Amino acid sequence: MKQLILTTFALSISIIAYSQKTIPSTLIDQYVKEVIKINHIPGLAIGIIKNDQIVFQQYYGKETLESDKKVDSNSMFRIYSTSKLMSNIGVFQLIERGKLSLEDNISKYIEHLPKEWQDVKIKNLLTHSSGIPNLIAFNDILPDDSNDKVIERLSREKMEFKTGNEFRYNQTNYFLLTLIIQKITGQSFENFILNNQFSDSKGQVVFSSNALEKIPNRVVKYNYNSERKQYDKSTDINGIKAHSANGVAITLPAFLKWSIHLSKNDLLDQKTKEMMWRPFGFGNKKDVFAYGWDISKVNNIASYNFSGGNVSSYKIYPYNNMSIIMMSNGYSLFPIQYRIINHIAAMIDKNLTDEYSLADETIISEFSKKNNPDAERIYYSMKAKDPKWNFENTLNEIGYILLRNSRIDEAVKVFALNVKENPQSANAFDSLGESYLAAKNYALALENYKKSLAINPENTNAVKMIHTIEDLIKEK
Repeated sequence: MKQLILTTFALSISIIAYSQKTIPSTLIDQYVKEVIKINHIPGLAIGIIKNDQIVFQQYYGKETLESDKKVDSNSMFRIYSTSKLMSNIGVFQLIERGKLSLEDNISKYIEHLPKEWQDVKIKNLLTHSSGIPNLIAFNDILPDDSNDKVIERLSREKMEFKTGNEFRYNQTNYFLLTLIIQKITGQSFENFILNNQFSDSKGQVVFSSNALEKIPNRVVKYNYNSERKQYDKSTDINGIKAHSANGVAITLPAFLKWSIHLSKNDLLDQKTKEMMWRPFGFGNKKDVFAYGWDISKVNNIASYNFSGGNVSSYKIYPYNNMSIIMMSNGYSLFPIQYRIINHIAAMIDKNLTDEYSLADETIISEFSKKNNPDAERIYYSMKAKDPKWNFENTLNEIGYILLRNSRIDEAVKVFALNVKENPQSANAFDSLGESYLAAKNYALALENYKKSLAINPENTNAVKMIHTIEDLIKEK
């Protein structure tokens, strides 16, 4: 059988290619095309920078499903929460200029804040450690509500946790950063970002958090409807207040220029970048996050990254002088933004190879293929590489994705495999029970929920489902 490009064989070829001082462009292109095929991605753009030079820049598929317009260098992908990276850079530019400090209370810049918010600092907004309620959790906060109205509404809610204690992703943090940037600069947030980060990319970057707004060349994502087995165009409308959190639409060439500027210290000096990428000291001593950036490590080599909407991501490897950009407009099965980037990074630099992640990706890809008879065999071949590896969470994720896509028989097989591999996992039995319930096999659903409850007597979901299934059996 033809092996997937995701295999170690392909990876080893790519490493040899790079050792000859060339980027394995053909292999990267083949790999990306395989991922697109498996995940039915409508359109995608990939860019790679090595040693401050663009070494790979490719476009795939269509901008929209409503036309035949191909993705190209003029296509502006909406990158959703990856937009936060530009907002982070803007904040640190102000810090570098002495206009702002991480230790400043936000009340220094924003009036009429509730008492509980008074001691929240700039650093807490950037690290999602503020504890302030998340504005997207409240349906009565509308896109066009004034800033004062949003703050007044949120002030009626309790703080989610003690400021600084933990990481909890929150859009309100970036809404407040927008107000602070505008207060300090006297400019609109959008103009400040464009003038200070994209002065050489005029017309290639726009701000809009309205998926319905007609913008030439802008690519808005599609959400896969598993019931109807088709893509629906996104209709999210978040308003101007969300621009700093999810509003950037950008071409690949503009994003690549931005990345080169970041690497060459044109946007921030080296000391400022090091401060921005320093892990924040959360009170719970568990969470790991920098100032607006996720931190990833492979073989103890740090990289910094963020993603948006499961359709875009950016990762910079400062110690390898490399960065990778991925932008797409949808996926039907698994979010693949980080898997693509991590795989490509390993193809270019063997020191960035994470064997577990590559095996994990291969397992997901094989089970994604419809009714693939080799999936389980390949799973065991991957697992055999290291007896310490455990793929319980991966199999669980695969099972639920298949379940949501009405591939019920395949989901049952994956969950059954997970139970076989993890016979002491209450969660594995719970999931298998759910898949049997979806298949209307009430006897086996009941049996597996009972096994889950026996392993974990505190599994309230199992208790609830046992009662539900017993009632269904009585009705038959």
